[in-house]
Amino acid sequence: MAVEIKKISKDIKSLRKFVQFGTDFYKNNPYFVPPLRSDDVDTLNPQKNPAFDFCESEYFMAYKDGKAVGRIAAIINHQVNDKENKKVVRFGFVEFTDDYEVSHSLFDAVAEWGKSKGMNAILGPLGFTDMDHEGALIEGFDQLSTMATIYNYPYYQAHYEKYGMSGKADWVEFKMTVPESIPEKHLRISEIVKKKYGLKTVKYTSRKRLVKEVGHPFFALINEAYNDLFGYSPLSDRQIDHYIKIYLPMLRLDHLSIIKDSDDNLIGMGVAIPSMSRALQKSHGRMLPFGWYHLLKAMYANKTDIVDLLLVAIKPEYQSKGVNALLFTDLIPTFQKCGYKYAESNPELETNQKVQSQWQYFETQQHKRRRAFGKDI
Repeated sequence: MAVEIKKISKDIKSLRKFVQFGTDFYKNNPYFVPPLRSDDVDTLNPQKNPAFDFCESEYFMAYKDGKAVGRIAAIINHQVNDKENKKVVRFGFVEFTDDYEVSHSLFDAVAEWGKSKGMNAILGPLGFTDMDHEGALIEGFDQLSTMATIYNYPYYQAHYEKYGMSGKADWVEFKMTVPESIPEKHLRISEIVKKKYGLKTVKYTSRKRLVKEVGHPFFALINEAYNDLFGYSPLSDRQIDHYIKIYLPMLRLDHLSIIKDSDDNLIGMGVAIPSMSRALQKSHGRMLPFGWYHLLKAMYANKTDIVDLLLVAIKPEYQSKGVNALLFTDLIPTFQKCGYKYAESNPELETNQKVQSQWQYFETQQHKRRRAFGKDI
């Protein structure tokens, strides 16, 4: 039978079904890490996600012989399009069986909707903004995924390329061995940087004070540091308020490294989190009935030997000046205390040599690669 494409409505019940398909699709896969279903539902919901202030979307599912065989989200980020003077429709939240008729029907649905909105190119996998998952996995299929990244089957790349899409950007990921002691080079650079620029490391024991003093400056710093990166969508005030409410309450304060200057201006920040991958697998992406227990245990019980480096942001004028050494001199003792053996980086653009240079003093393995694919439509 031919593939049937159905547009999915944006009510909660339909969005839950759309999200759950993505988790069920990888049932029993040992490397897939399910997202929290509630987070993905909120991301796709125009009533919950402030990115809809400048984005619009449609969602589609593919059926064959009456069975769901794929899904895809079509997204237009008008802010990025205006910033880059482009007319791009993004696709994300994409899954499909190893059937070209299925995948190409889903891509066609996105392309046709995009063209109806005046778009002339298709690009993905991407989310609404950089706070969402992005980049199809093309290397590292035998590596455990993280809570911040996409896992997909190895055949996906062939489907993108057969549709006529080519690579538009690559991200690489690294696995670092946590050293037994702070690298001497880091210690030396840290002292030089502190004296030369009048910088200091700040620790918070009050979450309320952290939110008040660092919340907005931190996300403003992300906007400043990431602005020139591929497809970056600057965070609005409403998005910043949203992410402060969602993310800052869940972070471990001892896993944050905050660098300020002599006037208490935020210069840099590193955010790490215990690996939540196994906990999310055990919870199947749900908080209830007992998912919260696995996630809470992973966050605070020091039962994992992997720490995820969620992000590092340094004020542009301080980049390549050794400020990263301050961050790691601060964080490595915490990593050692918690018993971490390895640290996982988040995806980093292959062309971003500034961020990759920060790993040069660690024992490092580049173990994953992901890619955004696109073409004119």
